[in-house]
Amino acid sequence: MRIGMGHDTHRLADGGPLRLGGIDVPGDRHLVGVSDADVLLHAITDALLGAAALGDIGDWFPDTDPQNRGRDSAEMLSAACDACRQAGYRIANLDCIVFAERPKLGPYKRLIAERIASILNVSPERVGVKAKTGEGLGEVGRGEAMMAQCVVLLEENNAAI
Repeated sequence: MRIGMGHDTHRLADGGPLRLGGIDVPGDRHLVGVSDADVLLHAITDALLGAAALGDIGDWFPDTDPQNRGRDSAEMLSAACDACRQAGYRIANLDCIVFAERPKLGPYKRLIAERIASILNVSPERVGVKAKTGEGLGEVGRGEAMMAQCVVLLEENNAAI
């Protein structure tokens, strides 16, 4: 078994919708970045790559490469997942946290987990999604940024689940 941890932070700007976990969440703010800036999918991508010792999202999708401008983060996650499978691993489970003051993400957690499961081709029961606020503290609490963390457990393909 292999454990990987991913983290990402993106700043917020005016104008929606918010792209998070592969879905569009209605609102008046969006994440800013070279790609579509999906902070959650980026954290998951890093967790997968780290668990399989395959580098990180910056190695695979550098922000200096024009091909990554506006890129769909689901494509990056799918590529990382494929690389893990080619390296002989499959996903046992992943647990994610999104840190955001607003919008309230409770109504979207299940939909986000289902979308992530679809991208990774695993059952939604293997995907945990939690949301936390910044309690008014720091960049997250002031609504200036959003952060995400993910821990993933990979197992060898021949292991029993």
